[in-house]
Amino acid sequence: MKKTLLTLFVFITTFSYAQDKLQSPSTFLGYNLGNQFTRHADVVNYFNHVATNSEMVTYHTYGKTNERRPLTYAIISSKENQKNIENIRLDHLKNTGIVQGSSNPQVAVVWLSYNVHGNEASSTEAAMKTIYELITKKKDWLQNTVVIMDPCVNPDGRDRYANWYNQTKASPYNVDQNATEHNEPWPGGRPNHYLFDLNRDWAWATQVESSSRLTAYNKWMPHIHVDFHEQGINEPYYFAPAAEPFHEIITSWQRDFQTQIGKNHAKYFDKEGWLFFTRERFDLLYPSYGDTYPTFMGAIGMTYEQAGHGRAGLGIQTDEGYVLTLKDRLLHHTTTGLSTVEISSKNAAKLNTEFKKFFSNSGLKYKSYILNGESDKINALTKLLDKHEIKYGYTNSAKISGFSFRENKQGSINANGALVVSTDQPKGKMVKVLFEPDAKLSDPLTYDITAWSVPHAYGLEAIASTSLIPANGNKKNSVITNSANSSGAGYIAKWNSMDDAAFLAELLSRNIRVRFSEKDFTNNGVSFKKGSLIITKSDNRSSKDYDNTVIDIANKHNRKLYTTTSSFATNGVDFGSPDVKLINKQRIAVLKGNYTSSLSYGEIWHFFEQQLRYPITSIDTDYFKRTDLSKYDVLILPNGYYGGYFDKSSLDKLKKWIGSGGKVIAIANGAKAFANKDGFDLKSNKAKKEKNDSIGNLIPYDKRERERVKDFITGSIFKTKVDTSHPMAFGYSDTYFSLKLGSNSYKFLQNGYNIAYIEQPTSVSGFSGKDAFAGLKNSLVFGEARIGSGSLIYMVDNPLFRSFWENGKLFFVNAIFLTNNNKFRL
Repeated sequence: MKKTLLTLFVFITTFSYAQDKLQSPSTFLGYNLGNQFTRHADVVNYFNHVATNSEMVTYHTYGKTNERRPLTYAIISSKENQKNIENIRLDHLKNTGIVQGSSNPQVAVVWLSYNVHGNEASSTEAAMKTIYELITKKKDWLQNTVVIMDPCVNPDGRDRYANWYNQTKASPYNVDQNATEHNEPWPGGRPNHYLFDLNRDWAWATQVESSSRLTAYNKWMPHIHVDFHEQGINEPYYFAPAAEPFHEIITSWQRDFQTQIGKNHAKYFDKEGWLFFTRERFDLLYPSYGDTYPTFMGAIGMTYEQAGHGRAGLGIQTDEGYVLTLKDRLLHHTTTGLSTVEISSKNAAKLNTEFKKFFSNSGLKYKSYILNGESDKINALTKLLDKHEIKYGYTNSAKISGFSFRENKQGSINANGALVVSTDQPKGKMVKVLFEPDAKLSDPLTYDITAWSVPHAYGLEAIASTSLIPANGNKKNSVITNSANSSGAGYIAKWNSMDDAAFLAELLSRNIRVRFSEKDFTNNGVSFKKGSLIITKSDNRSSKDYDNTVIDIANKHNRKLYTTTSSFATNGVDFGSPDVKLINKQRIAVLKGNYTSSLSYGEIWHFFEQQLRYPITSIDTDYFKRTDLSKYDVLILPNGYYGGYFDKSSLDKLKKWIGSGGKVIAIANGAKAFANKDGFDLKSNKAKKEKNDSIGNLIPYDKRERERVKDFITGSIFKTKVDTSHPMAFGYSDTYFSLKLGSNSYKFLQNGYNIAYIEQPTSVSGFSGKDAFAGLKNSLVFGEARIGSGSLIYMVDNPLFRSFWENGKLFFVNAIFLTNNNKFRL
């Protein structure tokens, strides 16, 4: 008896000691939550402290940002569950079919993601309060619930915002909306290091934060996922249920439980007298959000939006006359976070039952997607599928019929060796969402783009089949090993993918001189298309160890080199032909700062640093007009708002520089800076409007927004014609499917080259308003205007948008290196 009492005493003493060591966020940080913004390192320190002092919490690192900040998540559950956590996880995955075996899970899995937008910073503060409340006051919920908490999805953006605010704010803080502390400078804290919006990157996983998070997410596949956000200062709080349109694969249970969750939140908000709204603005269609992606993976995916955003700081006067404080904001987020865990705990059994049902995919129309094309493009797609742990294989069928993506109707393809992605797998519904020819749209008023079809994005020929096509294993990518031939005339390489572009970029960076052919030719019995790269001994006589350098670079990039003993062509052009041009080692400048879109600049920055790996010089708009452009060969203008920036003097300066051999690449609205101005060959298409009666506009007030959709194009995929003889189109066929993000329309260039264009508009996916659609007749997509010895290249559609439209990127590379390459700089 004494021994039992002694053991009990030791246990109680040890437990009490651990509890005594566990500190609240305010005690640990040395200030009350809401009194200042917490640096990310201190957030990590607090979560480490909690995990060290609570048996209900483990803390994990799943990656590292570009600026070397840790990406982390905590697993929170009862002490008993923590001892069995791996079995709980595996039983949960068995319920989906991802892990084989039978199970009867009874535990709810809830994932809470905070601060995906860096300047929506109240949620990370709420995360610290939420975890403390869960393990000190709400422990009962954890008996049948596992809570996974990512306290900061975007540490780089958060610290950019928090550091700026902490350096800028007044003491005490100033609530005047005009105060400096409420007006962030460009680019703001919202995006990550490369200025990407991480809440648009779940499906494409182009950023290190996203791809790292998917690895952790796929280990758990939660029942519930909440993405905490902030919105304008005058909009109190938004929570589920979401707005239409809902994607058609969303189940009635997913819809219904969103409503149940919303009503649970409302109970707490009503008690406190806090305002909120539901079923407006935030829809569930585009698959790359923090609410839709989990939803299409079986979860109840939700966005919670608190008033505040980057403007609010520690406190701000709203238009309604009250002061919104950080303390208010974090309390509201804490309340919905806890409410989500509560209702999940109460419905754990039902969540498991309905979750299992979601992964039955027998009702999907298309059973298989069959894709053919360049091996580099197929490999790029399989890398994306691997990130999502979506299964695929290859078929030996000679011919497969079904819906043809290229023809937008029934057709067939030669399928021998083709990639097959089936919906007959646990993640079959996500396969449908990513690959479907045209997403069903219940309402055109959406929050984002309405088309993203993967076959078009990757430039692949594809068939959607209603039959399950047998596919076997994974095709092993061959490793190419080239050998040097010092006695040969040179080497030839194909040109049709971003892998070829990265190969060229490294050759140039290492001072290897490279040519390309503007004509098809045959050498030593092998045929080569326009754009093929030619690396000659004669051009590289001064390069030390030229042969081995070229071979090393080619092997590194897994590029096949064709060795040629003679520069004399079997057919077509010889190496010395005027149509075989040297490629300049381009000196590239990119405009950034005010007037430019930070997202577009970030896409360009990321493209050069992480994909092409070629140096650029970023020049800020603050001093660009004073910059000596003679140091550069190419100037890239991101999408932006240049109406108030480029005056006549600065345009004249640009025109003079272009005339002397410079090249401007204007992306999306960057082209507007030159539209309808003398000497730039770009004229707007004037859409014909229906005549209104002289009595005026009689459209009712509550119908005006919906009436305007006729002028919208919300991310629609259009079929374009391509001039394959132009160097900017080398590596492409005569058809290109372009993602059009707006209704801007320009006439065909009169004196320049119309490289990709629309004659009669054909939209194969996504929403286009009738007037906007009609306005695209005879419109430019990509074009080159010559000015003197230089060029102005218009990319009306942005080929780098969110870095997921893979098939557009080679146009951009061609514009930089191959277009108007008549003058070689030594």
